[in-house]
Amino acid sequence: MGAIYEVMSHQIDVAMAETIDGDLLAAIAQFIPQLSSSAAVPDVEQLREILACPCTTLLLARNAERRIVGMLTLVTFRIPTGVRARIEDVVVDSQSRSAGVGQALTGKALEIALSRRARTVDLTSDPKRGAASRLYQKLGFKLRETNVYRYSP
Repeated sequence: MGAIYEVMSHQIDVAMAETIDGDLLAAIAQFIPQLSSSAAVPDVEQLREILACPCTTLLLARNAERRIVGMLTLVTFRIPTGVRARIEDVVVDSQSRSAGVGQALTGKALEIALSRRARTVDLTSDPKRGAASRLYQKLGFKLRETNVYRYSP
C-alpha cells in the first residue's frame, strides 16, 4: 500500500515496512546513528516487534532506484479523549535531503493518521533543524505552547 509522490521532480515511493530484509536492516543501521548517538540499532527481533505492533507504523521512502532514502515512525493510540498520533524518528539519508523525501514521508503519515481518525498528530523537532521546522509549518503543523518533560530511569 505505497504511495508515489512526485516531489521536486523526484519520484519518491512511500510505503509501510512489512517485511524484514537486507535493505531494511542496512537502512536502519545507517539511519539510527543519524537520529541518536546513544540509541542502539534494533536487532531483527526488535524490528519484528515494531512491525507487529498495531500502534506502530514504520514508513520507508524509496527513490526511483528503489533504495531506501528515508524513514518515519507513526504511532497511533487511543486515549480517553480520542485517537492521537505521534510522528517519531524521522530521518532522511544525507544525500537525499532537500529533495522532498521528508515531505513525502510526513504526507503519508498524515494520510494514515487521519484514516485512523486521529484527532491530532504531534511531533517534536530540534529547533536547530530550521529546514525541518519550515517543512512542518508548511504542512500545517503549529508550534504548541507546552512544556515537554522526559523521565529517564
